[in-house]
Amino acid sequence: MQQAPLLEVKDLACERGDHRLFSGLSFTLAPGELMQVQGANGSGKTTLLRTLCGFVQPVQGSVHWSGQDIGEWDDDFHAEMCYLGHLNAIKDELSALENLQMSAGLAGYTLSDQQAVSALRRMGLQRREHLPVRVLSQGQRRRVALSRLLVGDAHLWILDEPLTALDVGAVGLMQELIGEHLSKGGMTIFTTHQPLQVAGVQTRQLMLS
Repeated sequence: MQQAPLLEVKDLACERGDHRLFSGLSFTLAPGELMQVQGANGSGKTTLLRTLCGFVQPVQGSVHWSGQDIGEWDDDFHAEMCYLGHLNAIKDELSALENLQMSAGLAGYTLSDQQAVSALRRMGLQRREHLPVRVLSQGQRRRVALSRLLVGDAHLWILDEPLTALDVGAVGLMQELIGEHLSKGGMTIFTTHQPLQVAGVQTRQLMLS
């Protein structure tokens, strides 16, 4: 028996200024599914992802999570979702450890030093946990941001260009982490200009024209 979808988009339309980016967009995303949003620059990929998070209001249509419009949820929906934009959203003066703990605090949960260090090391940042982020390379800074995926309990990962600045090894690690997330019943929707393939998972394609 097919599992009921948890994310449902109905007849969605979004605009930027006076320009209609897309309209009539409908789809569902169920546990264990992976979806890539594709389209030319300016087609509305980032706007769509931010709309799914509730950060942008559509001009038409709705986004439902577990059968309820996300506009009717309070903080519970955001606890179920982890959004990573194409910008890292980290503070240069703080260490990798402090950045991760601060992100956890903003999301409403406490992260111990041990949990944070474990996540950062999984992301390949061993011996860099206590360094100020400003001294890290762009790829290492991206790993700090991505380490947020390893803490918390979000079922839905929404990732805007997660592979930016990552080397081949880190791309492989991200594919592994997404695979683990999906195998536990998680869901991921993402954009990327680089190839991203998860072993044993069929990636659904959503094209914005």
